[in-house]
Amino acid sequence: MRKMLILTAAFAALAAGARAEVYELDTAHTVVSFKATHILGKVPGRFTKFSGTFTYDPKNPKSWSAQADIDPASINTDTPKRDAHLKSADFFDVAKCPAMTFKSTKVTDVKGNQAKLHGDLTMHCVTKPVVLDLEIDGSGKDPWGNVETSFTATGKVNRKDWGINWNKTLDSGGVLIGDEISIELDVTGTPKKADAPAKN
Repeated sequence: MRKMLILTAAFAALAAGARAEVYELDTAHTVVSFKATHILGKVPGRFTKFSGTFTYDPKNPKSWSAQADIDPASINTDTPKRDAHLKSADFFDVAKCPAMTFKSTKVTDVKGNQAKLHGDLTMHCVTKPVVLDLEIDGSGKDPWGNVETSFTATGKVNRKDWGINWNKTLDSGGVLIGDEISIELDVTGTPKKADAPAKN
């Protein structure tokens, strides 16, 4: 009986050690950005208010997951007038749809530090599946001994799939804004601190 208890405790310890680490986004070293076609050029932008977590164990890709909450009202294209238009009902309609979220559903096609991250993206009050190309940059310690893990996720979405349809026809033909939006997430996370025990 004693041996059985020791074996059970050992397996429990191994299982605990095998759990994927939970990381919180380091907002000072994370960028949530995009690019959209404007006439013939590309206009970059970013969201400046966001939070989220991800789980990562380099030896167990099946354990990888990610979730994020993004404030669409924090959109910044370095042009206040354009930003105001993007927040309006023509685009993100932040008054009616104040939440933007991403929640992963699975990871596939893992090859070295490359993978496909599948998930559900909610914006403009619509939820649709997306697939992002994932590149794991790795883990390490900064000069102060803090552990960090970084990755990059990129992909393309059609804004009309989320009901963002506003556009204008140009006199020369074509339209003012392209439908395809390029997404790039440069993410760094630090291990999530354990919650403090509740006081009695």
